[in-house]
Amino acid sequence: MTAEPPVSPATAGEPARPRRRDATETRQLLLDAARQRFARDGYAATTVRDIADDAGVNVALINRYFSSKEGLFEACLRAAGDELRRTTGQTPADRVPEAIARHIADLGTAGLSSQLTLLLRSSGDAGADEIRRGVLSRASEQLAAARGWRPGEPGGEQILLRAQMALAAGIGVAVLRSSSIQLEPLSSATEEDLVGPLRDLVDALLPPR
Repeated sequence: MTAEPPVSPATAGEPARPRRRDATETRQLLLDAARQRFARDGYAATTVRDIADDAGVNVALINRYFSSKEGLFEACLRAAGDELRRTTGQTPADRVPEAIARHIADLGTAGLSSQLTLLLRSSGDAGADEIRRGVLSRASEQLAAARGWRPGEPGGEQILLRAQMALAAGIGVAVLRSSSIQLEPLSSATEEDLVGPLRDLVDALLPPR
């Protein structure tokens, strides 16, 4: 971990100087600020200065930790991919529907998470959109793999298609439950309410192998 030099104690009558942050904390501040900005304003309309100002750090640190705006966007999408992997790719095959239901229920109706919003919102930038497609593609592959799919196997493309449909259905449920839509009774459904139908859906699209 890279740490900046400690700040000397303030002398009597002098205002305290701000505490220096270490590299890990600064990097996380930038990720949090960028995720919120990209989700709210989109990739093209967001500037690195916007992000740095929101994070309360020097704009030069974006290049230091992420190389560029695109690198920072990619890091945000990787975090979104990690969220999807925790829901699908790292879950035993027979527990995938429950994991999806729990994740959707945790989102509640307050609104879509900024990670999920990043995955759904068009950026207007070809490079950024390619990054987004890669994250969603890997997430669907992990969902298929959780149900026994292996790359290159006979019929594998059809299984992957079904995994993408299951992923799209899960994302669609989250969207319809969000504060901007609140479709009832879906919006008020609990985790227990969602498990059964989602199990039926996932089992129909991706039968355990």
